[in-house]
Amino acid sequence: MLVLGIESSCDETSVALVDNSKKILANVVNSQISLHKQYGGVVPEYAARKHMSAIDTCIKEALKLAQITLDNIDIISETVEPGLVGGLLVGSVTAKTLAIALNKPFYAINHLEGHMLTVRLCYNVPFPFLLVLASGGHFIFAEINGIGQYKILGQTLDDAAGECLDKVAKLLGLEYPGGVNIEKLAHDGDPHRFYFPIPMKKRKGCDVSFSGLKTSARNLIQSGQYFDKKADIAASFQYTVMSFITKQTKKAIALCQSNIKSIVLAGGVAANKLLRGMLEKLTEENNLNFYAPPLNLCSDNAAMIAWAAIERINAGIPPSPITASVNPRTSL
Repeated sequence: MLVLGIESSCDETSVALVDNSKKILANVVNSQISLHKQYGGVVPEYAARKHMSAIDTCIKEALKLAQITLDNIDIISETVEPGLVGGLLVGSVTAKTLAIALNKPFYAINHLEGHMLTVRLCYNVPFPFLLVLASGGHFIFAEINGIGQYKILGQTLDDAAGECLDKVAKLLGLEYPGGVNIEKLAHDGDPHRFYFPIPMKKRKGCDVSFSGLKTSARNLIQSGQYFDKKADIAASFQYTVMSFITKQTKKAIALCQSNIKSIVLAGGVAANKLLRGMLEKLTEENNLNFYAPPLNLCSDNAAMIAWAAIERINAGIPPSPITASVNPRTSL
């Protein structure tokens, strides 16, 4: 069974071909970083136009890499939620057109579900597990008991972790995407040089909040007193954010009702080495296993969308109606 996946929910146009033996035949990603870098973040209108100009080329390149034709494809899948509506529409129209023209089943995929299931494409991770999903637009703790069996334990009350890192990176004069560049700068800094307040200290549950951290960093940076200490600011801020996530993950473990065996880290922020190390230590302390995707599959890509379709097929879930609409604002 060969699935063509399309991902266009934000600023990457991606087309992948994945089969049900977990083989990735192609995973083409057309990045828009150079376009949005000059603005310090993603401009939705420009992103949608770039998706329109890149999608056909990505499909052709994926077919060429896999050395197949459209006739060899069995299933078409595409991200329909959540994301930037312009990009979602480009991918949705393309996928539905292919499904109709080729007379193939169509699967509408939730972007967050794609991130969540990436580890099962790469490793044999059994259900149930605790999901820590941290990206540029989302943050969720969820108990995952099977395909479509998701219980949200906690989530962000304001900003996402990735957005927070991007905004602080911009204040430090770093280029977009900020999270990656904060991590690079932090490598040469002292993580204990500056104090940032830990949010949600007295609040029960495992919800998170990053807006206060962002404000605290802005006040420190804009004071101008520590202009020569950027690496220390980056290191201290990154350490605080990742420590906070780890602290709330410990609370989320206690809230799980199923007998979880693993913690799964997913989303773009899953590429952060400090966070991986902290969560790996936490899992060891709690006699759990830790999983995170390979670095090249942490950011948005279509392989995770194709695999999510395969997971849904294996779970006996029927294809989506061809009339399935995009939904820019939704959760897991």
